[in-house]
Amino acid sequence: MTVSGSRGRLLTTRREMLGLAGGAGSSLLLPRHARAQAQPAWRRPLAESDAIVAFGHTGPITDGGWSMVHDRGVQAVRRAFPKLRTIYVESVPYSADATRLFRQFVAEGAQMVMATSEYGDFIKDVSDRAPDVAFMECDGTNVTGNLGWYYVAHWYASYIIGIAAALMTKTNKIGFLGAFPIPSVYASANATLLGAQSVNPAITLQSITINAWFDPQAATQAATALADNGCDFLCGIMDEPAYLRVAIQRGLKAAMWNTGMLDYGPQAYVSSVCLDFNEYYISQVRNLLAGTWQPEGHFLTLGHGVDRDAWGPTVPPDVAARADDMRTRMLAGHNPFVGPIHDNHGRLRVPAGTALSDLEIYHSDWAVAGVSGLE
Repeated sequence: MTVSGSRGRLLTTRREMLGLAGGAGSSLLLPRHARAQAQPAWRRPLAESDAIVAFGHTGPITDGGWSMVHDRGVQAVRRAFPKLRTIYVESVPYSADATRLFRQFVAEGAQMVMATSEYGDFIKDVSDRAPDVAFMECDGTNVTGNLGWYYVAHWYASYIIGIAAALMTKTNKIGFLGAFPIPSVYASANATLLGAQSVNPAITLQSITINAWFDPQAATQAATALADNGCDFLCGIMDEPAYLRVAIQRGLKAAMWNTGMLDYGPQAYVSSVCLDFNEYYISQVRNLLAGTWQPEGHFLTLGHGVDRDAWGPTVPPDVAARADDMRTRMLAGHNPFVGPIHDNHGRLRVPAGTALSDLEIYHSDWAVAGVSGLE
């Protein structure tokens, strides 16, 4: 665990933290009825010097992707509120250890806990027993009395990049890498292909999931398999840039995720779905300090927390212009996710003239026609 702020810096190993949590968590998290009479801390103004905000990251902050982008948000909070203390833990597992880590955040006195990935019941069980602490879960689904969620509406940027992919592919095959067959992966793959098919309906997308957000070796193997199968444009929703290196080696094009990765391979790089949590995290902490924070679900939208990166140097100007025409329309309120849309089993999922909402896309559990490898 790392703590930083005006009161110094403390380093504790993850094992020590889990030991503390296992021994102290149950006694420090009082039952809801024991605190029923007290006003939650997040409903009262809080002095910056008294505030502690904790972050649990799914991967290492040096991953070059997801956790690194969230850590940038933590750094932005520190700059905006120099008297506040922050705590963070990297590589929080998806297991009961996560529950113990979140309990320890509460034991350390955190008034706000931010899980930068989905932890479901692991965080909800803790938040239910600590109603005086504000909890937020990235890519979550629960809204309770003191737990909310936030996520990025990345499907718009993916659609824009899909248009570029359609105009640059020669084989009409897009290769897609994902961690697990979960809604965020469905949403990303579907949006990319729908954007591409808006230009060329013959384009297909082959997906491989590798059962990990951060596994460069597995991602390299999957990208190689996609290239061997004729995919000449690679994209995905991973936490690191391994498949961009495959694109460089094989002479392919690639679009990335999380942050701009032009420097990793300008000859292959097309763009990236870029995320920026800085302003959102600052706003949540500002609300906590003011006593105005409320649990809710929130999307960071195109141009406000998520966008496409600048186009790579090998993207032809006419390709960039055509894709950016759609971006301009989206910023003006256009929703391109309008039926008829069929799934990859031929069933009509979205009738003609009906538009999918962000919440419906966020909960996607089916692949559009032309996607293989996601069931």
